[in-house]
Amino acid sequence: MELTGKHALITGAASGIGKATALRLAAEGMTVACVDRDYAGALAVAEQIGGHAFEADCGEAAPIDRAFAAAEETLGGLDVVFLNAGIAIGQARIDELSDDDYFRLMRVNVDGVVFGTRAAIRALERRGGGAIIATASLAGLIPFPPDPVYDASKHAVVGFIRSVAETLAPRGILANTVNPGMTDTNILSEDAKDFFAQIDFPLMPAEQIAQAIVDILEAGRYGECWVCQPGRDAEPYRFGQVPGPRGTAAGKVPPNGLRDWATGRDRG
Repeated sequence: MELTGKHALITGAASGIGKATALRLAAEGMTVACVDRDYAGALAVAEQIGGHAFEADCGEAAPIDRAFAAAEETLGGLDVVFLNAGIAIGQARIDELSDDDYFRLMRVNVDGVVFGTRAAIRALERRGGGAIIATASLAGLIPFPPDPVYDASKHAVVGFIRSVAETLAPRGILANTVNPGMTDTNILSEDAKDFFAQIDFPLMPAEQIAQAIVDILEAGRYGECWVCQPGRDAEPYRFGQVPGPRGTAAGKVPPNGLRDWATGRDRG
């Protein structure tokens, strides 16, 4: 994708990876719509890059839809959507997990990506195609015992985006995830940052993830999960294949009718 002159919408744009990506995409010649629950923070970023700010609770469908509609109207269309908003709760003891903490995390990390993707598809199709990138995490590919619910939410993002990517590509929309390891953002507490400093474990700057977003857009592929680790260039994760069926079904794939069943078009 040629980025100059294109329009992007970023959720969670007031700080961290969202802010760094807004700055980077603007430097690439894009106009950016900064969406965040923290409107003042989003506005500060937007003013810095000559973009636009919109307030939205990214865990609710209606505010997301309103933000997308407002951004489309203001910019004249969207070419790139970066669904970046997310939180962590840092609860390792599931027996002590509160209902409120569980639903608070899931509504932003999972619902926000699902509703954001839905809004993005509608907007990008009106533009003739484009790209969706969702922030997952290294925790979306491996276990993360310090926060199992966060881990579950990021596995959900990986599975969701990889699944919709196959149906969106023929419609001109390329969907991928970016999967950072430990990054120096507000999602990490100061105690956590101090701990990593004490053990001499490097935290990535948010700007490294912003570079990965540019790499993903320029690669022009879909259904990939780009891993970011300190000291390494971002690269797509190489998923293994699950064992296939034995016996008479070995080597066979589901018939078209079965694949269509998943879309509700053919239940025969």
